[in-house]
Amino acid sequence: MAGSHSLDLAAGRPHGSMPGVCVRLVAALAMAFTVWAAEAGAEIRVNADGYAINGFDPVAYFTAGRPVKGRHGLSATYKGAKYAFATPENRARFLKNPTKYEPQYGGYCAFGVAYGSKSDIDPEVWEIVDGKLYLLINPGTMSIWKKKKRSYIRTADKAWKSIIEPSK
Repeated sequence: MAGSHSLDLAAGRPHGSMPGVCVRLVAALAMAFTVWAAEAGAEIRVNADGYAINGFDPVAYFTAGRPVKGRHGLSATYKGAKYAFATPENRARFLKNPTKYEPQYGGYCAFGVAYGSKSDIDPEVWEIVDGKLYLLINPGTMSIWKKKKRSYIRTADKAWKSIIEPSK
């Protein structure tokens, strides 16, 4: 059939004219890599409204010992991301020492980062380890994470550098 493209799986070779298909495949792969590289440069995970941690208060994890939704009218911008706070005191604490309260790995799932991926998070699935906030994607991941968290953290620390600086 003229103009059709198929693959002879038994012979492992294409039927028909493949140059156009190959060009389109290479272009698609190049585009996908470009999108991945551009995304890899982003350091802070934000939601559609530009809020880190989906609008949860980063300080509350430390002070209240639980996730607390921040108020959008009570926010601060750090590294290009907006952080929402439940109280003016939490906002002041964050502004005084943001690195103490910001989530690790730009707020991406710590377990995913250990595997080289920038994955979404559930702000209610978290842990503070050695004074640092780690967010995870779901309770199932948390159960795996807890078994070898220090190992995952060491791996994620190394992987994060490659994720945010892919060319190095």
